[in-house]
Amino acid sequence: MQDTLFLFTMKRLTLSLFAASLLALGACSTTDTKTGDTSATGSTVPEASATDSASMTAGTAATNTGAMASADAPDPSGPTAPHADDAEFMKSAAHSDQNEIQLSKMALAKGVSGEAKALADKMIADHTKSTAALKPIAANANVTLPTDMDAEHKAMAPAMQKLSGKEFETKYLAQMVTDHQKTANTLAAHKTMTKNAALSGWIDTTLPVVVEHLNMSHKDSNMKM
Repeated sequence: MQDTLFLFTMKRLTLSLFAASLLALGACSTTDTKTGDTSATGSTVPEASATDSASMTAGTAATNTGAMASADAPDPSGPTAPHADDAEFMKSAAHSDQNEIQLSKMALAKGVSGEAKALADKMIADHTKSTAALKPIAANANVTLPTDMDAEHKAMAPAMQKLSGKEFETKYLAQMVTDHQKTANTLAAHKTMTKNAALSGWIDTTLPVVVEHLNMSHKDSNMKM
């Protein structure tokens, strides 16, 4: 009887130890799961690394967007010269060419130097070429192009003529920024309106040149500030 009781006690003890072992294994498995997956090298990647990477990417994108936004560009919804139809647009474009040609000739006569002189030389050459390319298109449409500045620039010319030195140069460069922004806006706006294929092609050729002038004028103007 005592032998039977002893064997029964030993069996219960063995079962208890076996159950305890199973519980311990289960606890270890749960702990491993909570620590997360590891890489091939056995190290766990912290969650902060992914967050930091995303922040860096967003910061780079914001920087690039800011750089793009700061660039000079035509704004069809901004100030424009009159361009209700093709005839009015071509007259405004010819006036615009004369505005820059005449003011740039004044600048050269005033003896501007450096960037301002280089800009004035380029204005005269490029805007003379622009008008020459527009003339046959206007002739085919029975439009007579003006050969002088518009009323606004005629009115400001006497005041600019009285300036000299740095004062004139600063005013000239600022006016080039204003004029070319308005011209770029007008070209972009009328591009969406015209049905004249030749005129549309002229706009496609002229607009990048005007935007280049705008960027040059803005850069040179900022250097004088």
